[in-house]
Amino acid sequence: MTLLPTASPAETRRMIWELMRPQRRRAVAIVAVLLGGTVAGLAVPPVLGHIVDLVADERPAGDLTAPAVALLALALAQGVLIGLGTALLARVAEPVLAQLRERVVRRALWLPLGQVERAGSGDLLARVGDDVAATAQAVRNALAPFAISVLTVGLTVAGLAALDWRLALAGLCVAPIQVWTLRWYLQRAAPLYAAERAAGSGRAQQLLDSIGGASTVRAFGLGTPHTARIAERSGTAMDLSLSAVRLQTRFYARLNGAELAGTSAILLVGFLLVRDGAASVGEATAAALYFVRLFDPLNMLLGLIDDAQSATASLARLVGVAQLPEPVEPATRRRPHDASVRVSAVSFGYAPGHEVLHGVGLELAPGERVALVGVSGAGKTTLAKLIAGIHDASSGEIALGGVPIAQLGPRATRRAVGLITQEVHVFAGALADDLRLARPHAGADELAAALRRVGALDWARALPDGVDTVIGRGGHRIDAARSQQLALARLVLADPPIAVLDEATAEAGSAGARMLERAAARALEGRTALVVAHRLTQAVEADRVVVLDGGRVRESGTHAELVVAGGAYAELWAAWTSSKSQART
Repeated sequence: MTLLPTASPAETRRMIWELMRPQRRRAVAIVAVLLGGTVAGLAVPPVLGHIVDLVADERPAGDLTAPAVALLALALAQGVLIGLGTALLARVAEPVLAQLRERVVRRALWLPLGQVERAGSGDLLARVGDDVAATAQAVRNALAPFAISVLTVGLTVAGLAALDWRLALAGLCVAPIQVWTLRWYLQRAAPLYAAERAAGSGRAQQLLDSIGGASTVRAFGLGTPHTARIAERSGTAMDLSLSAVRLQTRFYARLNGAELAGTSAILLVGFLLVRDGAASVGEATAAALYFVRLFDPLNMLLGLIDDAQSATASLARLVGVAQLPEPVEPATRRRPHDASVRVSAVSFGYAPGHEVLHGVGLELAPGERVALVGVSGAGKTTLAKLIAGIHDASSGEIALGGVPIAQLGPRATRRAVGLITQEVHVFAGALADDLRLARPHAGADELAAALRRVGALDWARALPDGVDTVIGRGGHRIDAARSQQLALARLVLADPPIAVLDEATAEAGSAGARMLERAAARALEGRTALVVAHRLTQAVEADRVVVLDGGRVRESGTHAELVVAGGAYAELWAAWTSSKSQART
């Protein structure tokens, strides 16, 4: 498994700066507003210290009116400015986050499918799901407190120095403890959070593999080893999460120790200064209040480093996808001359030295429907993916309409070939929107025509809100057969000249298989089609049958010709008809 790339810190900063560049003026305004709110809050301790001095000097009660009004005005100003700054920050940060999400999704949709397969769909799912959520949470919950804390800490230290440099030194005596604590934490947190994210991707991939292939797992009695793999990867992810919690606990314990040391130092220095007449009781009180106010934002700032580490790890994974290069298109684009397919001496292996296909040659005439059959492991799915442009052949050439795929480019190949596998996804949302993924501007009549063609119009109209019914996660449940019908309807709407069906009726079960075969036949009308046949009834209805065995083409001909020939296909047909007879009896 080769995971998708993760951006370096420099690459992450470069992309964030690029996204933030149009918001520079707003960013300056936000800093000014937050700075004003912070200054208003930091003016409170000196005013309270002045009140203490007035009381200590036994001044009249009327002298307390002005500072009391000042306190009220400062509190009001702080609340308004901080609230306004936080709102402005959200108005800047949310659009930047939305742009990043859109870039990641747009790039993910155009990733070479071979690269996605090598990384595992769980890795991509974790990035567009968990990593986006972690980054969004940090932007919404941590960015404003982080900015306010930075300003508060800096200005509080300046306020302490303005009161008395010795009080400032007393407050700063804890800085070495905090710096050491932060350095100790960062050295351990960054790799730990990166490992935790990677473990989450591994767990997601294993869950997808095991649950997505549940029927196969049960059929071959592989439940125990798959459960063990899920438990192992879940255990790894859990152990890393617990390690992160233990690290956080030790981190905050050290911060609490620093707070105790700093408070003791401020009280001691303040006592000595007041005793020697170098400072008033009010000044010592203001210093103590400054220090107490300092530790809340300081601890929050250091504590937010934890969220920042997690968000930074997620952000780097998102940027790693967003900055992947666009699909390389040929300098001179060529269009297919027709809907033919030519496979010439193609070999392919998923790992060096382990070829799955060996010099395969195959031709499909425009409009011809070819059934590809063979035992499991013969290379049928691999050949189908090569023709669809998911993988590049190790040697040999595949041409669509007389033009090699390398000269067509990724986008033209996707327009020329439509691929449907047995792993069909129903997207959450209205059924009509699910269909419009294939043709965004399709009208109601076009949607109805596509559904009618695959035999799905009646049940689609019978849904509570017709084609506007919400399906997928959280909506109306669609069974496997109907999900495949929707996939076939999307194929009709996309209208590619060439279609590849890789066991697209395998998950329907016996009851829905014939219905789906009829739907597939109607969807393939007028197209060149390669059908990886799960059921040999599809081979019977094909124009030609190609038998793949051990990564090589063994036989090619019509169903009748191959049955008479008595070769590999005849054996497969005999086994198929025998199993059907036994099932009926």
